[in-house]
Amino acid sequence: MKTIILNISSHKDEPVVCFNFEKDFSLITILKNRLNARWSSTKSVWYIPRKDFDLDKVLASFRGIARIDCSAIEGQAIRDSQIKINRDILSEKEKFAEWLKFRRYSTNTVKTYTESLVVFLTFFRNKSIEELDNQDVVTFVDRYILNNRFSFSYQNQVINAIKLYFREIRKSNIEVDSLKRPRREYRLPNVLSKDEVKAILGASLNIKHRAMLSLIYACGLRRSELLNLKVTDVDSKRHMLIIRNAKGYKDRHVPISDKTIKMLREYYALYRPKTWLFGGDKENEPYSPTSLQNVLRNALRKSGIKKKATLHWLRHSYATHLLENGTDLRYIQVLLGHKSSRTTEIYTHVSQKSLQKIKSPFDDL
Repeated sequence: MKTIILNISSHKDEPVVCFNFEKDFSLITILKNRLNARWSSTKSVWYIPRKDFDLDKVLASFRGIARIDCSAIEGQAIRDSQIKINRDILSEKEKFAEWLKFRRYSTNTVKTYTESLVVFLTFFRNKSIEELDNQDVVTFVDRYILNNRFSFSYQNQVINAIKLYFREIRKSNIEVDSLKRPRREYRLPNVLSKDEVKAILGASLNIKHRAMLSLIYACGLRRSELLNLKVTDVDSKRHMLIIRNAKGYKDRHVPISDKTIKMLREYYALYRPKTWLFGGDKENEPYSPTSLQNVLRNALRKSGIKKKATLHWLRHSYATHLLENGTDLRYIQVLLGHKSSRTTEIYTHVSQKSLQKIKSPFDDL
């Protein structure tokens, strides 16, 4: 079944929802005839103005025909985008943001939690905040999250935000300890073969692009970790890469090989970065996350790989290939910066070497 990925963008200064998919005339016919979608020649994508977007109609139109991936638009309250947020909600958002920053939550977490709170409070805009209770949370999950087919992770984020806000800021009618998160969704990490990784890295003709993708795979980096690297974080004498203030505000060291150091020296000789190892278009700014994802997208297209790979696939592939080469899980945990060994153990489920050792009882018949 085909997959259509939704994302929010702008076209001619108008917010739009874009439909990204491999060219398929049957999908295009549905977009044109049922959904009145328009084609943007400048962006090379089909889109619907955000004010006209109806997720239920989209899901119904493609049911049984294509899978709709709406993870990129979750939490943006598409249905409520035209409703002006009242001053009370904005005030609560600011209070919550200040508390989160005081407790040193990451910028991304502050943004995610405050946006989740706004979505929740806006949903009950006709009811005072003081009157909200546990049943309202259940109603919100049922009518908003489940009805829009949002993911387990998004539901979990919203519940976390609501619990934290009502416990620390409001101390209200909501009994936070009785609010339950959804049952965990167990998904195996997506992994590329070594040949596929080699093809992707080889397809990146620009030395800067190749260096960025290569370093993610060579050191198992998260996207943010790569973009936050500074020139001084490369310790070529000790063959170490220093990753500072990573997830959970932890520093760690990752070994880098002679091959990696040689590649970085070639890149440095051409680009002469000053502060950030991989700088952006504007001086003194790091490379943008969106541009980096586009680098991978172009490499996938040039290499002929049809998989909808993300940058995190390279990190998953690094861990899996280490495991297949015989590296102990405890070392992999340290290299990836995992707090719990249980997080690292998931790679045992996708390692081909481990699975291939298993003998089926059918062979003994």
